[in-house]
Amino acid sequence: MIVATEIEKRFSAQPEVAVLHGLSLEVAAGESVAITGASGSGKSTLLHILGGLDRDFEGRVAVDGLALDALDDRDLAQFRNATVGFVFQAFHLLDHLTVLENVALPAWFASASSPASVTARAEECLVAVGLAGSAGRRPNHLSGGEKQRVGIARALFSRPRMLLCDEPTGALDEGTSREILDLFDRLHASEELTRVTVTHDRDVTARADRVLCMRHGKLHPLGEL
Repeated sequence: MIVATEIEKRFSAQPEVAVLHGLSLEVAAGESVAITGASGSGKSTLLHILGGLDRDFEGRVAVDGLALDALDDRDLAQFRNATVGFVFQAFHLLDHLTVLENVALPAWFASASSPASVTARAEECLVAVGLAGSAGRRPNHLSGGEKQRVGIARALFSRPRMLLCDEPTGALDEGTSREILDLFDRLHASEELTRVTVTHDRDVTARADRVLCMRHGKLHPLGEL
């Protein structure tokens, strides 16, 4: 599903900062991989590269056989909207929109769909994350766990093949984190998702099929460190 080969990433500070050093990664379809490592080690940068959010790197990334470096801006945007679901620690919900409108945001960047079909899909996603009946609420009236469920519903809206999660439990208490992880496990099975999660949460790594650690710009199996 994901093949990243010899990824090099540098930031143009003074002096130049190198973050990823010849990093390679393969993730099989349907696999759940957790990535740990020190803050600032390049974990989130790698997620941005895998998801097509960052094009300023050397090396090659292919997702589901599609070479990201060969895509123009329009095709890359379509890839992000159709193939990748992003879940963030900070939720990134828009308070002036309802819960349903936040979930349906990917439809704004896709080919035209009828309003009825967009609403139906958004409601289906809310049911999947346990928020049936919350469509008309506003994000600023939700708990942290509810906000993360809305973020997950939005990530699922376009039926992505791949889910990229950046510290998805980082802003949640222990009990709520457990609920969100249970939800991820159910969705991982029912949606047949390939999932890569950046985390410091041991409960997240305990549930992953494979755990890798970012060190010196490369990924290492946890047992090798």
